[in-house]
Amino acid sequence: MQEIIEKLLILQDRDRKIVRVTQELAHIGPERETLRANAVATQNQLDAAKTRIKHLESERKQLELEVETKKTQIEKYANQQLQTRKNEEYKALAHEIETCKADITKIEDKEIVLMEQTEVAQKEVARAKQEAATAKKLVEEQIGLLNSREDNFKKDLAELQSGRTEIAAAVDEFTRNRYDRIFKSKGENVVVGIEHSACGGCHMKLPAQTIISCKSASEIVTCSNCGRILYFSRDMDLAGGD
Repeated sequence: MQEIIEKLLILQDRDRKIVRVTQELAHIGPERETLRANAVATQNQLDAAKTRIKHLESERKQLELEVETKKTQIEKYANQQLQTRKNEEYKALAHEIETCKADITKIEDKEIVLMEQTEVAQKEVARAKQEAATAKKLVEEQIGLLNSREDNFKKDLAELQSGRTEIAAAVDEFTRNRYDRIFKSKGENVVVGIEHSACGGCHMKLPAQTIISCKSASEIVTCSNCGRILYFSRDMDLAGGD
């Protein structure tokens, strides 16, 4: 029976390694997506900054058109002044000209504000461009490392799973099926030792008869509380704690 326990411990060790590698592989995908999301976020910031400049330039061009329209109106009113002989009409046209000039001044003030905003936006584009380039390079490097790790883990997993088949075949079918059921329900601690007269899995105190049966190694002994397979070795401390 001791030989079966030893085989189960070897199988358990292999399964633990498979679990570790599988967990590592499971983390790589989300890590890679997080990196890509970070790169996308910095690119979105750059795109937003560029869009801001386009909007400002569009507004500035619209103001320039308004200025040109006002200047055309001024020229039109000035020509009308030259043609009129009525004093009131002349004054009315002069008023319109002054209004247009005042409007031009207001529009030009808006243009100055837009120019200042454009300057700030251009600096933001330069900053965002540098940040996006740095993030892209970093992400590409990190994803490259992740891909390499993933390939290595997949290779390790294939080797571990291949070796497990041979290890599992050395255990009789009945015991192997029992082991597999416990592994699925309890996790990777299936075959556990006895420490301080307690189960090494659930840590519940074991009946004296269970400990005696385990020490005799004449049959597979399980914990009455959690169902894990128990084993005993001479270096284990059977004395109960205080």
